[in-house]
Amino acid sequence: MVPVKSFMIPAEKFVTVDRDTDVRKAAEIMRDRNIGSLFVSRGNEIVGIVTDTDMVRRVVAVGGDPAHKVIEQIMSAPIMTIEESKTLLDANDLMAREHLRHLGVTRNVKLVGMISVRDLVVFLTNLPRK
Repeated sequence: MVPVKSFMIPAEKFVTVDRDTDVRKAAEIMRDRNIGSLFVSRGNEIVGIVTDTDMVRRVVAVGGDPAHKVIEQIMSAPIMTIEESKTLLDANDLMAREHLRHLGVTRNVKLVGMISVRDLVVFLTNLPRK
C-alpha cells in the first residue's frame, strides 16, 4: 500500500496564521487560497490547526462575531498526527475513527506534512478500475 508521505502536503507549503489572527481574516485567506484549513502558529512553532468546519461549528453556528474571535479560541490542538511511513489506509482508518478531515504527518515526532480527506479522494479516484 502507498505510504502517507507520497500524498502529503509538505510543511514548506503550509499556509499558516498567527494564533491572534481574527477568524474573519483567516476565513478570507482560506477563501482566497481555496483551501479548507490553516495551521496556527506562535512565533515559528505550529501549535494547532483550524478548518472551515471549526469556523462554522465554533463561530457561525453559535452566533459568534468572526471579527471579534481569534483563531486560538477555535483551533484544534494538539494536531492529530500519523507517521509518514504509515499507509493511506492507516490514515483513512484514523480519520474515520477520530472523525477528522486533516492529519498532520510526522517524521520522528517532527511535523513534516499534512494529509486531508481530499488527498485520499484524489488517490482513490486515480486507482485503476477493474
